[in-house]
Amino acid sequence: MPVLLEVRDIEKSFGPIKALQDANLKILRGKITALLGPSGSGKTTLLRIFAGLESPTKGAILYENSLITNSNRHLLRQKATMVFQKSVFFDTTVFKNVAYGLKLRGYSKDEIKDRVRKALDLVKLGGYEQRWAKKLSGGEQQRVSLARALVLNTELLLLDEPTVNIDPKNVSIIEETILRVNREYKATIALATHNMFQAEAISERVALLLEGTVRQEGANQEIFGASNRYLASFARLENVFSGISRIKAGISMIDVGHNLKIQASFRRSGETTLYVRPEDIIVSTDPLSSSARNVFKGRILGVSDFGSVVKLRVDAGEEFVVQITKTSFSEMQLNVGSTVFLTFKASSVHLA
Repeated sequence: MPVLLEVRDIEKSFGPIKALQDANLKILRGKITALLGPSGSGKTTLLRIFAGLESPTKGAILYENSLITNSNRHLLRQKATMVFQKSVFFDTTVFKNVAYGLKLRGYSKDEIKDRVRKALDLVKLGGYEQRWAKKLSGGEQQRVSLARALVLNTELLLLDEPTVNIDPKNVSIIEETILRVNREYKATIALATHNMFQAEAISERVALLLEGTVRQEGANQEIFGASNRYLASFARLENVFSGISRIKAGISMIDVGHNLKIQASFRRSGETTLYVRPEDIIVSTDPLSSSARNVFKGRILGVSDFGSVVKLRVDAGEEFVVQITKTSFSEMQLNVGSTVFLTFKASSVHLA
């Protein structure tokens, strides 16, 4: 697969602060690459360099094997479009916001109308043309920002935490759009995210950034398919357990102690560290009838209220953290001391 964009030994300093140091990365044409790392790891700075919005303090940028310098940095701005975490909108309609870039490029009225319609349909905002952009919800505004980038049809689409702080419905639509644009239009996409589950779900390649350096780069399966100390170092994972794994009937059985054996769909023998996302665990007051292989009985030790969701600490031999909606918490009449059943699939168990 040809390399569209490459950075070599990139450094970027803002005064005494080094945002990037010795960063090396290749963006392959037609692939979705996730820049994965915690806040402050240099993801946004690297995207801004890709977009030609920042110049590196040191290092080389190559676009289609041609060296980018200060004299031709404008080529990056022509080839790439960036969607920011929080976009600024003109105080006018959705149509005029999305059409603005096309108007600057001299497209005809008919072509602008057609392109804007197609872009809004892609992000499932067809019919929103005459709505006021600034009055939309945060998630809808982010979809307008994505449409504004898609309408330009540039070679490289850069997304900076495109789903942070928005509701699950809009997250789903944005992720579906990213996948569709990549598969149907062969768009090359670089996505900055701190969400490893999002990176695993929608990217084909992953670059792990820590402290301004690309620590690892490779195919999705290479990064997530084995134990990875870099992932564990930033994820602040909950429900992390270690034990001895044995393969039985095609799945892994991990004995984590206290008479607790967790079944996982990956195949691994020997010492194993695993994790389960709190939101992947189903909580019920009675055992569920399902195909899920992991069902444990436990007692609630603590309850934390996070607005629309509640996190529970549950003693099921080992302590689990689970996340449910506040509505479910109220309907099941749960509290500290309540007996519950925890259920999760073998495919929800990941290597740490």
